[in-house]
Amino acid sequence: MEGHNGYARLLDILVRVRGYQFYNINNLKLARFKEIFPAAAKNDRIDACKGLELFQLRDHLPLAKEVLQEIMPAPRENDMLKRLSRRRRALVDEKSRVQSRFQGDLHAVCPGLLDITKDADNLWFLRFITRVDELTRLSRLRLSALLKIPGVGRKFAAEIRAWQSHASFSHEVEWVSEMIIEDARRILALKHDIQALESRCKTLMQASQAAKLMDRIPGFAVICASELAGEIVTIDRFAGERSLALYLGMANLDNSSGKFRGSKAPKHVNTRAKGAMMAAVDKHRKCVPESQRYYEKKRIEGKSHNQAIRALGRQLCRIIFKMLKQNRVYEMRTKINENT
Repeated sequence: MEGHNGYARLLDILVRVRGYQFYNINNLKLARFKEIFPAAAKNDRIDACKGLELFQLRDHLPLAKEVLQEIMPAPRENDMLKRLSRRRRALVDEKSRVQSRFQGDLHAVCPGLLDITKDADNLWFLRFITRVDELTRLSRLRLSALLKIPGVGRKFAAEIRAWQSHASFSHEVEWVSEMIIEDARRILALKHDIQALESRCKTLMQASQAAKLMDRIPGFAVICASELAGEIVTIDRFAGERSLALYLGMANLDNSSGKFRGSKAPKHVNTRAKGAMMAAVDKHRKCVPESQRYYEKKRIEGKSHNQAIRALGRQLCRIIFKMLKQNRVYEMRTKINENT
């Protein structure tokens, strides 16, 4: 069924509740199958007939078996983590876009204001911007009013007062001021929503065995562990650690032909899981000396940063697969002193 996890999600749920075996048809591999067994132009009726042929041939033709992917029942908590982590990622992306626009407008309308903070994402700075309805009023706020802003103490108040003495605004401030303040309020709201989602993920992780196991891997932490647990859903989906590595974007496909030996990056990967895995592996190698040495070895061989991270991630996929299959906790083994 082509609608798995898409527009036919409700139908998928009804099929699975009934206890029927549920298969997803890989469209890319179905196209290869139809090249071997030619058919007329694609339509739903032809695809349905080809789907029935696949079931008849799956025990005799390896390609037919690869096209049909059984959908395994997923733990409810992992499905919830999937929705929450995807929602969080969408809010983080929105916050990044709004913050980029906010900083650009602030530089153009009020040059020098961003110099009082190292990061425009700071809560005290955003609260300072949203304290007024018009940006020009920021230069007239008194010390007593500044100290009432949450997060602004004597140090930040002194920096703001120093800026107020030479504050300048462009001619656009009259109509852009409202947009900047609105963006600052939106960033504050997004930060609050993201923090709330992270708290829910942390609580929900206690019910997910996969998330708890991956959280024990150094560097993975709550965010990456919950994202990976939600996207993997259940380890029973994967026949081996290689298929898991391909799904996470940590392994390449063989692209050898004749005497040429090479590989290529797979196109059909879970991009959300790949992003979470890349971030987690980068943090992991900074926490584990052996992983850092493996990363440095790959860099010496001429690999780029991302290639070295994927190579390390390929090794971690083996570990994650074994952990989830055997319900084992990650272990850091210390090197035995040769003199003892």
